[in-house]
Amino acid sequence: MNSLRPNWTITNAITRDLTTIERACGFFEAAKLSDDWIARMSQRALLLEAHHTTHIEGTRLTLDQSERLLAGEDVEGADPEDARELLNYRDAFEFVSGYLNDGKPVTEGLVREIHHHLVAGVRGGNAHPGEYRSVQNYVVNSATGKTVYTPPPPSDVPPLMQQMVEWINSPSEIHPVLIAGVAQFELVHIHPFVDGNGRTSRLLSTLCLYRTGYDFKRLFTISEFYDRDRAAFYSAIQGVRDADMDLTGWLEFFTAGLATQMQETADRGQQVIKVDLLIQEHRLNDRQRSALYHLSDHASLTIRQLEDLCSDVSRRTLQRDLQALESFGIVAKTGDTNQLNYLLIKEL
Repeated sequence: MNSLRPNWTITNAITRDLTTIERACGFFEAAKLSDDWIARMSQRALLLEAHHTTHIEGTRLTLDQSERLLAGEDVEGADPEDARELLNYRDAFEFVSGYLNDGKPVTEGLVREIHHHLVAGVRGGNAHPGEYRSVQNYVVNSATGKTVYTPPPPSDVPPLMQQMVEWINSPSEIHPVLIAGVAQFELVHIHPFVDGNGRTSRLLSTLCLYRTGYDFKRLFTISEFYDRDRAAFYSAIQGVRDADMDLTGWLEFFTAGLATQMQETADRGQQVIKVDLLIQEHRLNDRQRSALYHLSDHASLTIRQLEDLCSDVSRRTLQRDLQALESFGIVAKTGDTNQLNYLLIKEL
C-alpha cells in the first residue's frame, strides 16, 4: 500500500479559526491565572470531556451523575456499563497524560493501549480491548438502521494504521492542529476496532495536540462541541467520503470546534483574572473568593450553593459576606427574599 497522503485546502474559515486558536494559546501562556482556578477548571474539563465523549457513543448518564461517579460516589440508577465507560475514559486520559512526559512518538502500540483503557471490562469484553478487529464492521445510522459506511476489510487495518502513525510522526510544516484533526478522521475512517473507535479517535486527537504544545493548560473539551450537534459532527465526517476523501470540510468543522471551545475557555480565564484583581483590591476573604470563583464559572449563586462551598460556616456569616460583595458593587441580587440569586456584575 502507498503512504498516507491526506488532501485538503486551507480556506479562509480554517485560517480564521487557527488564528483564534493561536491567540487563545498565547493567552494561556502569558496569563497569570491562579493555580487553584487552573486545578478546578482542568478537573471540570476532564469531567466534561469524559461525559460528552461517552454520551456521543450512547451513554445516558446525566452530567450530575458523571460528576458524582468521577468523585467516587455510588450513584443509584446509573447504568453500570455507562459508569464503566465514563471511568474508563478517565483512566485512558491519565494514561495519555503520563505518556506525554516521555516525549515518545505516537505508535500503533500506544493507540491500541489507549483503546484497551477505554473499553476494558465494558459490554462483556466484546470490544476486544487493544486488539485490531478480525471481522468486517459497519457504521449504521441508529435511527434508520441503514449502513452509512463500510470500513476497510480487517486485513487492511494493520497497514493502514502503520501508515497513519508514520504520517503523524513525520517531520512536517503542517500546523499541529490540522495534524490532530487529520489523525482523528483517519482513525474513525479505518475503524480498526470492533467498538470504541470514536472515543479512541478523539483521545488520539487530544494526544496529538498535547504533544505539540497545544494543551491549553488542559482546560478545554472538544467533545462538548460535538455533542451539542451530533448530526453536524457525523455529517462533517461523512462529508469527507462524499467529497472523494477531501478533508477540507471536516477540518473546517474541527478547527471551528476547537476555536469555539478555546475562545469560551479564554473568556472564562479573562473573567477570573478580573476576579482575582477584585479579591486583592477589596481584600476579600476565602469565602468571598469561593463565591466569586463560582460566579465566574456559573450564571448565578444561591446561599445554599455557597453553604455547600463553605460547609463549616454559618449561614449568617455567609449572608454578611454576600452583602459586603454587593456593597462593593461586585455582585447584585435578584429574586424573592427566600429565593435570592446573586449575579456577578458584568462590567468589572
